[in-house]
Amino acid sequence: MSGAGDLDRRVTLERRTLVDDGYQEVETWAPVAVLWSSYTAVSDGERWAAGSVQADITARFKIRFRADVTTKDRVRYEGKVFNIVAVKEIGRRVFTEITGGLVNE
Repeated sequence: MSGAGDLDRRVTLERRTLVDDGYQEVETWAPVAVLWSSYTAVSDGERWAAGSVQADITARFKIRFRADVTTKDRVRYEGKVFNIVAVKEIGRRVFTEITGGLVNE
């Protein structure tokens, strides 16, 4: 198992929130925490969607253990956004492994 020394990337954990814009509540993403993480590209590829080619990138992020990360959250890394598709505890509350798919914004 790799250690905390491998956590050499900065990522932002974001959570969907509702904000009152004066007229109505609007859904937006708010930063929850800026964390040290490791990054591993798990798979990449291309697919056709709506007549254009889109990139499919799956990545794995490892952070120090957090019990509050869910698949309703997302990770922002180097200007890219990854929807969280899986969260796994590594060790006994040592690390949290996050698997995410790149969002084509």
